[in-house]
Amino acid sequence: MTAIKHALQRDIFTPNDERLLGIVNVCKAGKKKKNCFLCATVTTERPVQVKVVKVKKSDKGDFYKRQQAWELRDLTVVDAKDASKENPEFDLHFEKVYKWLASSTAEKNSFISCIWKLNQRYLRKKLDFVNVNPQLLEELPKAEESVPSGESQSVAGGDEDALEEYQELSAREEQDIESMMEMCEYAVSNAEAFAEKLFKELQVLDGANIHSIMASEKQVNILMQLLDEALAEVDTIEGKLSSYEEMLQSVKDQMDQVSQSNHLIQMSNTNNGKLLDEIQFLVNYMDLSKGHIRALQEGDLTSPRGIEACISASEALLQCMNVALRPGHDQLAAVNQQQKLFCELRDTFARRLTNHLNNVFVHQGHDQSSTLSQNSAELSLPKHSPLHRDLLRYAKLMEWLKNTQREKYEGLSRTYVDYMNRLYEREIKDFFEIAKIKMAGTSKEAKGKFGLHGSSGKLTGSTSSLNKLTVQGSNSRRSQSSSLLDMGNMSASDLDVADRTKFDKIFEQVLSELEPLCLAEQDFISKFFKLHQHQTVLPPLAQPETEETDGSIPSRMPPQADHRHSLSSEKDMVRLMMNKIFQSIEPELNSLIALGDKIDSFHSLYMLVKMSHHVWTAENVDPASFLSTTLGNVLVTVKRNFDKCISGQIKQMEEVKISKKSKVGILPFVTRFEEFAELSETIFRNAERRGDLDKAYVKLIRAVFMNVEKVASESQKTPRDVVMMENFHHIFSTLSRLKISCLDAERREAKHKYTDHLQCYVINSLGQPLEKLNHFFEGVEARVAQGVREEEVSYQLAFNKQELRKVIKEYPGKEVKKGLDNLYKKVDKHLCEEESLLQVVWHSMQDEFIRQYKHFEGLIGRCYPGSGITMEFTIQDILEYFSSIAQSH
Repeated sequence: MTAIKHALQRDIFTPNDERLLGIVNVCKAGKKKKNCFLCATVTTERPVQVKVVKVKKSDKGDFYKRQQAWELRDLTVVDAKDASKENPEFDLHFEKVYKWLASSTAEKNSFISCIWKLNQRYLRKKLDFVNVNPQLLEELPKAEESVPSGESQSVAGGDEDALEEYQELSAREEQDIESMMEMCEYAVSNAEAFAEKLFKELQVLDGANIHSIMASEKQVNILMQLLDEALAEVDTIEGKLSSYEEMLQSVKDQMDQVSQSNHLIQMSNTNNGKLLDEIQFLVNYMDLSKGHIRALQEGDLTSPRGIEACISASEALLQCMNVALRPGHDQLAAVNQQQKLFCELRDTFARRLTNHLNNVFVHQGHDQSSTLSQNSAELSLPKHSPLHRDLLRYAKLMEWLKNTQREKYEGLSRTYVDYMNRLYEREIKDFFEIAKIKMAGTSKEAKGKFGLHGSSGKLTGSTSSLNKLTVQGSNSRRSQSSSLLDMGNMSASDLDVADRTKFDKIFEQVLSELEPLCLAEQDFISKFFKLHQHQTVLPPLAQPETEETDGSIPSRMPPQADHRHSLSSEKDMVRLMMNKIFQSIEPELNSLIALGDKIDSFHSLYMLVKMSHHVWTAENVDPASFLSTTLGNVLVTVKRNFDKCISGQIKQMEEVKISKKSKVGILPFVTRFEEFAELSETIFRNAERRGDLDKAYVKLIRAVFMNVEKVASESQKTPRDVVMMENFHHIFSTLSRLKISCLDAERREAKHKYTDHLQCYVINSLGQPLEKLNHFFEGVEARVAQGVREEEVSYQLAFNKQELRKVIKEYPGKEVKKGLDNLYKKVDKHLCEEESLLQVVWHSMQDEFIRQYKHFEGLIGRCYPGSGITMEFTIQDILEYFSSIAQSH
């Protein structure tokens, strides 16, 4: 083991400036036996570093290599497994636990003892030795006696002495030894002779030193004499210094007394300065001037100058009450007395201010009520700007009251709301009565114009009378419409445009008067009661800090800090006050809307446009304001009336009955749709809610289409094609003229239906003047369709040349003209005059008749070639017949 230790020291540790002090041969416990060495080393340079190094023999040769190293300061626990029995196993706890198996228990004990000594000498850290025999942890462990002499000396014995005695040669010493060894040639070969020579030279040097000392004895005696004289002089100086020290001691005592007196004086000055600061603080921030006290107790709350004085005094009082007192101030009698004075002044002024504002509300109410009669004849609301202007002078005082006396502030707000509610309720009621009278006046004018009966605004008759309408012909339908007015139903065609325009102006004036009134009142409430609508409010009496006057003195909580307000935001409070003040607006608006809808259901169109515009304007200003919310609620009612108007028109279409004895003509609901569309396009021009009208258009036009087809199917006097052709032509003309973009598809559909039914009517009607000829050629076409060749048709018995000549002779030109004349009269009876489609239909019949004539000529040429058979009239004759018949009628 000694040889291994020296080899490791030479090969591994000396190059790294380290010394090997302990070694143990180990292998990992429980694994394949791979031997290695754990070495305890220290560095030769300071500061000394102690390490545990794992050294392993290389697999490729006989040299050793350094595999892993741990700092001894990272070692926390040394576990020897068993303190009483010999057990070569032990554990070292670094960042993790390493389990080792030593080659012998003696080596393990020596290594553990070496670690203990190194820790005690260099680290002195708390290191736990578990299951270790206490004898190993002594300065001279007895366990070393049982170790072989050579092994114990190399492993554990003499470690501490070696650490102290061993000193490495310096470079100068190495050079001297080398030079001496060079002077003596046998220094290396005969070390004993070299040592003996060195000893002799040392003796010669010692003798020379002794002779030198003896030769200098005289100088030594002289030096000793000088030292004695110096000692005597030192004694003399010490005596003088002692006397000086005694004298300075008395001076020191006097200076200590002076210093203590100065300290007391300085402390007194410091205390006086602090007391002065405290007094100045209390005087500056808790002193209210006599002028402010007089203003709070007797200040004039009616004049502008008096109000300004009261505002300044109230702000000063609030600042004094909110001063953050320093510790101990509340125990001063003067401070308590001043605080009591402040509370009395606050209560007195709050009471005076509350009583005065209550009186102001009452007096302003009387003055405002006296002016109501002046506006009784005009459709306008009284202006409250003078009242608002007078009250806004007290806005800062209201803010002071809000921050100091919340109960009185809320009481004033309730009083104001109650007063304004009664005032506005009277004004709004009178205002809407005037509006209703003006609307009823419009209705009376209409009644006088059309012969209506009943009192103002309440019309006799019912809408159901329209459901029993019968069509008495084109000439009688106008008189039928007049009779509807006599029955009391005021539909879209009943009131003149001027009357509806007048209603529109009245309704717009109503909304235009209400809007600035509500906005002005809401703005006043926000300013007067200090309710900022765009900020969330903290209850003033619970706020930890109030506004500072000069930024230097922090404020404290008001005395009533635990008083909380029930509303979570001032915006909600503004809305609540507005709802209470103007709670009559929404019912009155709904009542006015109901009256307008009762007078004329088409008024809902005007109201929908106007109300939508005002709602849109209000939402742009403040989407959550009282005005926006109220108008939005009323808009729902208007929209509901508009939908009811559309549904009523559709129901009227479905319940229309036609006469069995007269021709149908243009159906009444088609005419009403035209009037509705014209009126709507005028009203909804540039309107915000155009989409509602487009939806209503689609519903109405679908109902019109469906009911036109229904009436046409039920018609007995007028052919179905005529009813469809005339009504869809009228619808197409209306939609083309009005250019309603959302009904483009319906316009094209109406044109298609009109064209189809015109063609069907023409074809069906033209079969009658040449009926036998039509039947003959239909038979010819049937034979050809069955496979008979066209040139062989003349050989058929029923369709030979003689039969053809017989049929043609029955339709000479005179007879054809007579048949066409009868056809013209029949068509004239079918068509109505309003639509003026007679010439259109007659021209289409002419084209169709010529087309049939050419078709017959073509069949004769193909089926009867070379027979020389021709019709008894020509195309020129046909043109002359149609022209002369049209001119004669």
